[in-house]
Amino acid sequence: MEKFFKSSLILLLMLPMSFFAQQSLSGTVTESATGLPVPGVNIIVKGTSNGTITDFDGNYTLTKLENENVLVFSFLGFNTKEVIYSGQATLDILFEESQNALEEIVVIGYGSVRKKDATGAVNQVSTEEFNKGQISTAGELITGKIAGVNVTSGGGAPGEGQNIVIRGQGSLSLNSSPLIVVDGVPISDLNVGGSRNALDFINPNDIETMTVLKDASSTAIYGARAANGVILITTKRGTGQEFSFNYSGSTSIFRPTDYVDVLDSEQFKTLINEVGTPEAIEKLGTSSTNWQKEIYKEAIGYNHDLSTMGNIGGFMPTRASIGYTDQDGILQGDNFSRTTASVSLRPTFLDGHIKVEVNGRGMYTENTFANRDAIGSSVDFDPTQSIFDANSPYGGYFTWLNNEGVQNNLAPTNPVALINLKDDTAEVRRLIGNAKVDYKLHFFPDLTATVNIGYDKSNSHGRNIVSDQMPSSSLDWNGSYSNYVNNATNQLFDAYATYSKDINQHSISAVAGYSYQKFENDEYSFDSEAQEDGNDFEFINKWRSTLLSYFGRANYNFDDRYLVTATLRADASSKLNPNDRWGYFPSFAVAWNVFNEDFFNSNTIDQLKLRVGYGEIGNVNGLGDYNFLTRYTGSRSNANYQFGSGYFQTYRPEGINEDLRWEIGKTLNVGIDYSLFNSRVSGSVNAYLKKTEDLISFVTIDPFTNFSNGIDKNIGDMENKGIEFEINVVPVQSDNLKWSIGYNISYNKNEITNLPVQVEKGGINGGTGNNVQLHKEGYSPLSYWVYKQVYNEAGRPVEGAYVDRNGDNQINELDKYLYKDPYADIIMGLNTNVNFKGWDLAIVSRANLGNYAYNNMASSKAHEDRATANSILTNLHTDYFNAGFQTITETNLQSDYYVQDASFFKLDNITLGHTFANISEDSNLRVYGSVQNVLTITDYEGLDPEIGGGIDNSFYPRPRTFTVGVNLNF
Repeated sequence: MEKFFKSSLILLLMLPMSFFAQQSLSGTVTESATGLPVPGVNIIVKGTSNGTITDFDGNYTLTKLENENVLVFSFLGFNTKEVIYSGQATLDILFEESQNALEEIVVIGYGSVRKKDATGAVNQVSTEEFNKGQISTAGELITGKIAGVNVTSGGGAPGEGQNIVIRGQGSLSLNSSPLIVVDGVPISDLNVGGSRNALDFINPNDIETMTVLKDASSTAIYGARAANGVILITTKRGTGQEFSFNYSGSTSIFRPTDYVDVLDSEQFKTLINEVGTPEAIEKLGTSSTNWQKEIYKEAIGYNHDLSTMGNIGGFMPTRASIGYTDQDGILQGDNFSRTTASVSLRPTFLDGHIKVEVNGRGMYTENTFANRDAIGSSVDFDPTQSIFDANSPYGGYFTWLNNEGVQNNLAPTNPVALINLKDDTAEVRRLIGNAKVDYKLHFFPDLTATVNIGYDKSNSHGRNIVSDQMPSSSLDWNGSYSNYVNNATNQLFDAYATYSKDINQHSISAVAGYSYQKFENDEYSFDSEAQEDGNDFEFINKWRSTLLSYFGRANYNFDDRYLVTATLRADASSKLNPNDRWGYFPSFAVAWNVFNEDFFNSNTIDQLKLRVGYGEIGNVNGLGDYNFLTRYTGSRSNANYQFGSGYFQTYRPEGINEDLRWEIGKTLNVGIDYSLFNSRVSGSVNAYLKKTEDLISFVTIDPFTNFSNGIDKNIGDMENKGIEFEINVVPVQSDNLKWSIGYNISYNKNEITNLPVQVEKGGINGGTGNNVQLHKEGYSPLSYWVYKQVYNEAGRPVEGAYVDRNGDNQINELDKYLYKDPYADIIMGLNTNVNFKGWDLAIVSRANLGNYAYNNMASSKAHEDRATANSILTNLHTDYFNAGFQTITETNLQSDYYVQDASFFKLDNITLGHTFANISEDSNLRVYGSVQNVLTITDYEGLDPEIGGGIDNSFYPRPRTFTVGVNLNF
């Protein structure tokens, strides 16, 4: 049914309507499974252009008929039906839903196509296929579902966003996230201050489908912003005639699953008594405090959603919803509270010639951010000390003091004090909506004119209050206060025309249009250190970015066998200088539906399509604005200039590059789509090669040649290549039992093919200015740049012993080498669903192979001298027992010993539910329970092998989540 309603509404925007219909034959088309009317059915006299479509009630009228005419009833998602006309006055048709997966509609840029007619690499995940359980943000819905799409959460905080990467890294320094388009509005990839992620404005329960465009031939219609792929989010719409309601609610418990391995109090006492001085031994406390368990707790969360859908006046399908989420984090003090509301209206006028689509959604979130400094401090703090000390001048919290009676400036701060004495809160408001009007010209019904206006407004207000009781090394510390206000606006105007025509075996469609999008951001911040001078300082930052575009696409289909798509988009970005501002991005794709050839005769294969596509896409996503102009940045409060008794804000010029131009990605994709055994087996295979030219990276430049020692510059090239395989199988399907399995696997290799300079990356804790990653020609981006460790006969690393790789009898940076990288070579997803009578079971799992992580928690916290340094006691990581390193050095920190295999298998989710059908008239109730983050199998020695960027340091642990919920339709 959902497929029917979704398909019908989209088709109403696409299919031609006869204008000169006269009453001769009338009837109603209904769905055989439900008896509901089917609007938008295309009815044509075979071999002619005489035809019509059904209205919202499934009714139709067709004229100019002759006996023996063959009437063809067709609709996407249903089996085509042919009937011979024999002079009857009425004819009612029962339509059966097609089981062929390739008949489904998929959304593409500025339109939609049948899946079997798509020429690019396109995947669509719908409501029935979304991940289940406690879902707070949109990215979680498709984790592990699509080959080549890697979705990684930033950590375990409530409402935490996902880092979504499609087919590997697309740039060295620019944004590698895909473009997100919500109901036709491309959203900004920047958050206002106080927001946890760019997609927290949309309630996952409002989403109908998420479509991923992966190759350049499918993304080129979106031009420069689509360099890293596109995700099209389509929200749920109103359907049917009578209004129906849905309530869903759930309660979740979040539990910590593991902790960083540090010495417990007894191990620490033994260590200090063995290696410590008498002064150090005297400092040992008498408590046994697990500091990590003091800052992490079991948390609880709630979700409530209420929606209604129906039809107002028979011409305005409507859906409205409200939702509320309240979720605590396992780090004490963390909370994410969100209220959402949405409305969707889709009226039609003038017998369907004018179709209006209005979408509006609002979001209000209240965020309380826990102090994440406590994560690292809880690992460092002496486990023999108690939380409180009656003699402490800092609110009774135990603190390492120096001779002046303030906190030792090299000591970690009491983790519980960090949690309790800092208040970091923010409120975020966001309104996003669009109004789209389609007009099918009366005098030329093959042509539809469309105008789409979008508006996205965000506002946030946050504050950060640190108590004067917070331990500090300052003699005149009186606490601090800061606040900020951030406004962001995204405005869109699209105007385009779509032509669609079927002539016998030929089908032609084309779209051409214009797009204008403007982004504005204003930030105001106020800082007061509350010190003796009492000075207050204000900081203002404003910027604007504009994208102007022209685009066109042409599609040709011959006899459902040969498909051709050509696209061209021209983009002008205000981020680039006027001479290099315009970029032109073409694409071309062809496909062959082999199954429809006369020579192809198979009782096994339902569909077989071969695809080849090539496209070019530009990228300046994440690039700073107006780099080609001289810009000035005002000083913050701690950098103002003192003149007499006053402090004055100063302005410094930023680096300038007048020659910045587009990064250009050129992608070749070859693919196969298949369906077997009446769609019981289906899937796709893709192979791709992407070459990115004129990579932009921040590089160091010669002194006195610019206003900065480094600038963004076009300096290199990179290559991505890979293979993707997807298969969906329905092993069992009967009246009472259905079992489906989905599996995907992808291989991707990233390599920098041209880079005149090496660029250091990957800053780590444990020293000043240390980096362990490098961009270098011939290697993957962010490869680890380390020394090769020497081991003894027992397999333990020998401190300070490294391989002299260049044979010059000394160990220095010339002996470092590039070893592994943080990106998985192979990504897999496996999910299965079982439905038996009223029961349903869903299991989702993933695996990453070949990804490595640098264990900075071990490298910076596992050397013996650290335990008693700086007149304090500091805990050690248990890797001390493995490595036995005495002293922290730059070479120890940069040893390949700490680069560890982080391959993993994760059982992400298990959900079991039961539906009680017909609990009352037209009502049903589903009750379910789920567990998320069920199991992780890995050889990685750190807290979690799934670390964004590859540097494991003070990571917010992902909790295990237990959820019970209900879903009521009435």
